[in-house]
Amino acid sequence: MKSNVRVFRGTILIGFLICSVLMSGCIGNSGSGTEKTPNSGEATYSKADERVLSIAGSTTVLPIAAQAAEAYMDLHPEVDVKVNGGGSGAGVQNAGEGTVMIGMASRDLKEEEITKYPDLVPHQIAIDGLAFITNNDNPIPSLTVEQVKKIYDGNITNWKDVGGKDTQIIVVGRDSASGTREYMFTDVMKKANFVQTQLEKNSNGAVKQTIEQTQDAIGYVGLGYLDETVYTVPLSVNGAVVAPSIKTVKEKAYPLSRPLLLLTKGQPTKEAAAFIAFLDGMKGQEIITEEGFITITR
Repeated sequence: MKSNVRVFRGTILIGFLICSVLMSGCIGNSGSGTEKTPNSGEATYSKADERVLSIAGSTTVLPIAAQAAEAYMDLHPEVDVKVNGGGSGAGVQNAGEGTVMIGMASRDLKEEEITKYPDLVPHQIAIDGLAFITNNDNPIPSLTVEQVKKIYDGNITNWKDVGGKDTQIIVVGRDSASGTREYMFTDVMKKANFVQTQLEKNSNGAVKQTIEQTQDAIGYVGLGYLDETVYTVPLSVNGAVVAPSIKTVKEKAYPLSRPLLLLTKGQPTKEAAAFIAFLDGMKGQEIITEEGFITITR
């Protein structure tokens, strides 16, 4: 009889253990899909709550937006910030048509764009200078803005005519979607046509790479793309030779500067407004400076 009691008790114990395992498994698999921050052990957000912030446009503004996106997502892991290029024209169109939440532009809006997209709201985040670059083996002492114009409209074709060696100038510029090209067209070219032999590139990076690889070429880029891999051509301004830099642009000693904009269709959404506010804050201003652009004193 005692033997039967022991067997009965053992059966109950095994049954209890099996139920406990099954229950714990059920509990473990009944979660709501929440994610946890490393080592915290506490849920932070649900996949269902994840939010996407889409940004596209100017390749000049792109480095700022990309770095800001990484820093912003570190602070807000529930937000997925997607940043793409395409040029200022694409940034204006995408923002105006509502296909992205934020567009990027490295120029002011054109009158026809304001007419076509009357709801567009510009948010200036920084200032940039337009810089001219040549190959390191072709360090031109300086150029006037008028000489640059004549190079780009085809009236100056040889470097010897502007203090260089006796070789043909290879003109490199941007494609028609570029805000940098639009600024060049209005403020340097005074709306004169570009020379037909100009090599058109789709980004600041592509222009810079071409100049690195082409000894007799000239191109133009934003300040954030200047480094030792290319030669930065100073401008002759009222007899003074001025190199483009954050300091000279800020002091207006360097004559070519333009606004860097984020664009929203109407007032920004909550997520877009938070991202723009982040760029206006201390960390965002640090990123703008680190990327080689000029912050705005508000």
